[in-house]
Amino acid sequence: MQERTIENINKKIKERNDNIYTAEEFKKLIEDDDAPAFDEVDVVTTGTCGVMSGTSVVFNIIVAEQGSFMRAKNIYMNGVPGNVGPCPNERLGSVDLILNGTSKSLENPSYGGGFLFKDILEGKEIDIMVETLEGDIIESTTSIDDIQTAQLFGTRMAFKNYTAFTNPSSNPVSSIFCGIPLEGPCTGLTFSGCGALNPLQNDSNQNVIKFGAKILLNGAEGLVIGNGTRSAPEKPNLMLTGNLKDMDSSYIGGFKTGEGGEVYDTVAVPIPVLNEEIYNNLLIENRDIPLTVSDIDGRFPITEMTYEDAWGDYDLRPRLKRTKCDKCNNCSVEDICPTNAIYDKKIDLYRCFGCGLCAHYCRNKAIKMRTGSVNLEIGGKEYDIPIVCRQSDVLRANKLSLKLKKMIRNNEFSL
Repeated sequence: MQERTIENINKKIKERNDNIYTAEEFKKLIEDDDAPAFDEVDVVTTGTCGVMSGTSVVFNIIVAEQGSFMRAKNIYMNGVPGNVGPCPNERLGSVDLILNGTSKSLENPSYGGGFLFKDILEGKEIDIMVETLEGDIIESTTSIDDIQTAQLFGTRMAFKNYTAFTNPSSNPVSSIFCGIPLEGPCTGLTFSGCGALNPLQNDSNQNVIKFGAKILLNGAEGLVIGNGTRSAPEKPNLMLTGNLKDMDSSYIGGFKTGEGGEVYDTVAVPIPVLNEEIYNNLLIENRDIPLTVSDIDGRFPITEMTYEDAWGDYDLRPRLKRTKCDKCNNCSVEDICPTNAIYDKKIDLYRCFGCGLCAHYCRNKAIKMRTGSVNLEIGGKEYDIPIVCRQSDVLRANKLSLKLKKMIRNNEFSL
């Protein structure tokens, strides 16, 4: 087996004699039967973006003058509760806390940690309320420049393989796996995962993606610190970390579901092609990757499709026909948009996730988006099930993969 070293590849990059591809570029060449050979590929930058529930941030925030209170008992950021500690910060006027991306505001269950993280990165002023051990209430505000520490940890991120869901029953089922309660029987399908772009799909044996590997996490340099919770050899995922304050708000945010606010993240990982085994793993395509379809109520597997069925040649963003939108005085999709991208009869493409819910539930069909459908046999009956909600975003994954490629080429990210 031919072998290369990181030093060999770094030397080629420094000499501007490298061959670096994004996963999107590489898969397109495979599809066109024009894949470069092993010795013509140095690095492939892979990526994924999706709802990643295991996201938390460890904060240190100054909330009052030193000595003004003994220690905090409870803390809320924009109404979202954090867990005080582990360090008590006695009489320092500051609070250590851990806030989960899935924590929900006490006032608005649709607003949670994911939306808060995005608001922080956008430079918005954040309301702080602290209940002290003595029973006092301290209210203050903070912003990204004033926050001392904001280290993001992902306890399970970038799964190699996810699950699709449909509802075989006749009653709507509310779940974190869809932006709204999923109706049935088998009238819609929701799924996650970026398929052949996903880092762990391209390094299934984790020859490269292991403890200490450098990555981009929401646009900032981060690290793999191990495999995540619930990780298994047949279904691995990653534990990741990075500095929230260095991240780009366009890659992270909140995602409303039938069970309240969730959080999405974007991850890009370089795969240096050190040997032919690593190269061969990169040849995987969407049609090669099975996607289990489960009952959204009990999460029991009921059939199978592929990521080619899920992504195909479909649209990644919706289009709004304003003349049809103007006829409606009561928008049916503003409230259900998971990322709050639809308002004032327009679509904010910076916030849009490309989930597809708007196109399926707009009453006047003012929003168009081809998200595809899949023909499945369930319970002895054949269904043509439209894909109504994507909880992953190929567009963001490709964008971060391209950014990583450029950073490597410009010697801004070393392998």
